[in-house]
Amino acid sequence: MNTADSAEERRRRGRLGVGVIGAGRVGAVLGAALRAAEHAIVGVSAVSEASRERAENLLPGVPVLEIPDIVERSELVLLAVPDDALGPLVSGLAKTGAWQAGQLVAHTSGRFGTEILAPARAAGAIPLALHPAMTFTGMSLDLTRLTDASFGVTAPAAVLPIAQALVVEMGAEPVVINEADRVLYHAALAHASNHLVTLASQSTQLLAGIGVEHPDRLLGPLMRASLENALASGEGALTGPVARGDVGTVSAHTDALAVAGTEDLRSAYQALSAATAVRAVARGLLTAEQGEAILKALQPDRDTTSTNDTDTDTEGQR
Repeated sequence: MNTADSAEERRRRGRLGVGVIGAGRVGAVLGAALRAAEHAIVGVSAVSEASRERAENLLPGVPVLEIPDIVERSELVLLAVPDDALGPLVSGLAKTGAWQAGQLVAHTSGRFGTEILAPARAAGAIPLALHPAMTFTGMSLDLTRLTDASFGVTAPAAVLPIAQALVVEMGAEPVVINEADRVLYHAALAHASNHLVTLASQSTQLLAGIGVEHPDRLLGPLMRASLENALASGEGALTGPVARGDVGTVSAHTDALAVAGTEDLRSAYQALSAATAVRAVARGLLTAEQGEAILKALQPDRDTTSTNDTDTDTEGQR
């Protein structure tokens, strides 16, 4: 490997020459975290102007190189590229004979395990999947957030300790995910993170539409408390009209959203309320009859003459 710093000297110090392919929000931050752990960043690829600026800010002094040059120089290649680009990149480099025996190759995709790295492994490289379970801004504050984050780690048993050690060095906690479970693992994270953003945006839209000037001030304390309660108590933290069986309130929401909400907002409220009702019945919070009544109230074409429009909850709004 053609590096300025002696590979043998780095091995004695337990440090690696790391090449970062993809200076997006994830790659630049993880490169900076590995650098803070005293690994040597030997090169970074950055195509767009935003990526070059990010690399300059988070990895100052690191040369911006072509991908084949990075692979040639690196003992650890960090692939921080979009999911759909990962497979073609790995196989394309394999066709040119770029991968080296004994070289560590780690990707940051949540969807894939190590099978996607099979072409590199066939050349003798060591495959690792290191997915940070957090959202990135691409700024230095992400380095602080890593200390509270976990990584979904997948690797062959013999080298799993290496993958775990790299995560610990970045200040995070490794969580082992089986190869066959990677897609469900990633779906769970995407459902929790991405859809939370959608929910916040939809609720903000509704509040802004009725003249609330600062929806974030109204939603912030509520959403933060709800999230903390849900993480601490699971479904035991469930409150609101669906969990109380308040058919009249759910019916009123459905009618109002049919008029004031966009189609995506109305359908999201309906789908999530229905899912909440099903889970509330399963936990014994609602009877089967109450659950059916809630599901019926969520239908915009229901017969409203039989709907109870009176909210008799004596505990007040929860």
